[in-house]
Amino acid sequence: MAQVELDDIEAVTARALIRHGAAGWVAAEVARAVRKAEAVGNRICGLYYLESYCTQLETGRVKGDAEPEVTRPRPGAVHVDAGFGFAQPAFARGLPVATAAARENGVASLAVGHAHTCTSVGFFTEQIARAGLIGMGMTNASPIVAPPGGKTRVIGTNPIAFSVPDGQGGVAMQFDQSTTTVALGKITMARDAGERIPEGWAVDADGYPTTDPEAALGGSLVSMGGYKGWGFGLMAELLAAGMTGSVISRDVQPLKAPRGAPHDLGQFYLLMDPDDPDAFHDRVARVAAAVGQDEGARMPGQDKREDNPVTLDDGLWSRVRALAGAT
Repeated sequence: MAQVELDDIEAVTARALIRHGAAGWVAAEVARAVRKAEAVGNRICGLYYLESYCTQLETGRVKGDAEPEVTRPRPGAVHVDAGFGFAQPAFARGLPVATAAARENGVASLAVGHAHTCTSVGFFTEQIARAGLIGMGMTNASPIVAPPGGKTRVIGTNPIAFSVPDGQGGVAMQFDQSTTTVALGKITMARDAGERIPEGWAVDADGYPTTDPEAALGGSLVSMGGYKGWGFGLMAELLAAGMTGSVISRDVQPLKAPRGAPHDLGQFYLLMDPDDPDAFHDRVARVAAAVGQDEGARMPGQDKREDNPVTLDDGLWSRVRALAGAT
């Protein structure tokens, strides 16, 4: 195992992306997201995706030099056309405009359309919270989830994230979760490692529970809480696709496939500025105190620690360095 500094992860990631066709500023934004994912142990949104990014840059499935176009069709609505490029630079271009709109109107939406997968939605809502606003975000993905009682895949894992500011430039609470029992990446990682998956994560193509990751990938993931999670997944689907002009999950090809049509995914965010910040933060503090009364209980995301350096598999780090042209 290798101990790797976050600065090295970010720098090597950026070099790899540039080497495969990304513009410098685009690579920097994506590398920042990869760094964050590795720092908090979110491996399926970190270096795990880098080889796919590089391959898809070469095949043109993602445009590494796309210039996002930011418009504000209404006072409280900001839209970014990612131009079939990465989601991270598109969000970066839209966030200042959306933040200003939220402060002017109390609430604003930020719709990012025609983008590559954003991986971790919480990476973006955290930025909204650190700007002093309440942030909620969601996206859709390639179809892997059938409705409860059905077998036909309709929606993706369709994650939702929610971040709350602490009034001091930090984050008081944050959750970032798929609307399925588990994220798709954990299934693929189990398959690649030759491991079984817990029962309750997925069903096979005939709708029966399975612990075989290969059968799960040929079947459907299970919505968290059954119909309840299914409803949240549909909410994310309708907002991520319908409010951004992007595709529905049924029309998205597998996200890591080297060739094919651009992802063309949408990400939809709400930015909320409390009318009475003091009262809001007082309520947040009181709720957090109530949650923390029991030993071991905490608010989601509270005191989340970032590791530096992080421990990486030697083979993974070697592959990452090779993508960047290092010997």
